[in-house]
Amino acid sequence: QVQLVESGGGLAQAGGSLRLSCTASGRTYTMGWFRQAPGKERTFVATISWIGGNTQYADSVKGRFTISRDNAKNTVYLQMNSLKPEDTAVYYCAAGPFRGLVTSTDGYDYWGQGTQVTVSS
Repeated sequence: QVQLVESGGGLAQAGGSLRLSCTASGRTYTMGWFRQAPGKERTFVATISWIGGNTQYADSVKGRFTISRDNAKNTVYLQMNSLKPEDTAVYYCAAGPFRGLVTSTDGYDYWGQGTQVTVSS
């Protein structure tokens, strides 16, 4: 059983930046970030492979968000720049058993509690 703890959410102005962190209680393989806005489904944001060399992003965040990881610290990060009001959501990190890139919620076994990101216009 792996526990994931997110931090770094909060309030930002449009055009601003936030950095999310997610620390796991044990070793993890593929990691991902998802988000869920009120009344909407949880959607894919970014994923990173086990070794960290491969990443994939949702089209809506490509060029603005960067996912990275530090395996020595069991931590994955999401640097969010040029934030937009439509980025407002609860952000969840997730850990799965695969080594590659996973964009579906079905590919993850463990989820964090979520951290709120609010972007004002």
